[in-house]
Amino acid sequence: MISITAAKPENALRRLRQRHPYKITAGVAVGVYAVISHMMLQGEGPVRVRVDLTPLLQSPLVLQAHVVGAALAFVIGCILLAGVKGRAMHRTLGYVWVAAMVVTALSSFFLQSINPGSFSLIHALSAWTMIVLPMGLAAARRKNIAKHRKEMTGIFVGGLLVAGLFSFLPGRLMWHLFFAV
Repeated sequence: MISITAAKPENALRRLRQRHPYKITAGVAVGVYAVISHMMLQGEGPVRVRVDLTPLLQSPLVLQAHVVGAALAFVIGCILLAGVKGRAMHRTLGYVWVAAMVVTALSSFFLQSINPGSFSLIHALSAWTMIVLPMGLAAARRKNIAKHRKEMTGIFVGGLLVAGLFSFLPGRLMWHLFFAV
């Protein structure tokens, strides 16, 4: 005789955390972003979408390198996560992705607009990225694919998506490139 019972909510949450920890992280980040953006834009009027690269082109070279590195890492990272793993193309794109992430992380140490003259929490993500990238590469070379997947996906979500999301807060450069009030 088969007994059908509903899964306990705590078991369902535990399974979600084990199987998809990055989805939870991304969901929380989007929620926090939405709340902060809403608070910052209260009383400002409607937000319209536009593309104006002038502020980026007038920015210092280190900021331009940072944005190009992050954009390249985002596009390649999406391709790597969606594509077939283990082939020569994955390996080649992976090395380009690592180089783009290194450019993005290293250039961030020269950008201190949040706390002028000192580092911010975002720089901790950059340091974490510089530490974990070689660990992810070493895991792939040792054929420890589970660890490689965990490290690289963690860098993509935390070091690229979450940090990138908060670069789009109202008033920051990336927000001014794509939005206006």
